[in-house]
Amino acid sequence: MTRPVVIGVAGGTGSGKTTVAKKLVQQFAESVVYLEQDSYYKDQSHLTLEERKKTNYDHPLAFDNDLLYSHIQQLLNYCPIEKPIYDYKLHTRAKETVVLNPRDVIILEGILILDDERLRSLMDIKVFVDTDADVRILRRIERDIQERGRTFESVMEQYLNVVRPMHLQFVEPSKRYADLIIPEGGHNQVAINLLINQIRTFLRIADTI
Repeated sequence: MTRPVVIGVAGGTGSGKTTVAKKLVQQFAESVVYLEQDSYYKDQSHLTLEERKKTNYDHPLAFDNDLLYSHIQQLLNYCPIEKPIYDYKLHTRAKETVVLNPRDVIILEGILILDDERLRSLMDIKVFVDTDADVRILRRIERDIQERGRTFESVMEQYLNVVRPMHLQFVEPSKRYADLIIPEGGHNQVAINLLINQIRTFLRIADTI
């Protein structure tokens, strides 16, 4: 291998991009390292909890893409990284990290990975998971209430005032950079199979170089 293959999986909140990414991880098993852009929210330990709660987490500036870009480059050079952990209840980065060893396939998943030109430049395949807004908001409500301890009212307020406007301004326009658009996310097995075959093709080509 000359270098690992980088697959970017983007899409709006609740689109099913995580399901797509995890199906790829399952398919390539020990050959994959999985990076979620959500792990790279900026450290906010210098702010009060109330100030952290006001952060617009759907804006590109909420992410530490400098660190994410640096970590991908390290993995491309077959060097291990210490991936940050984000604490959603405290709204800041945890002190602990997760050591990830390099692999032949890097799956990068997140709402705004295609918005950043530097990240796009590292990707061999750029995927956008496209799902109707009504389906996405229902999934977001379920996730934030069950996994992040949010109330229904707070989820809806955030969606209407922040998530939806940011989706229209940043996430949806980034779709134009995608090599492959997958409707209905993880339920589109035909598109996922096409993506799996394309990754295998990249790996075979890389092995012959």
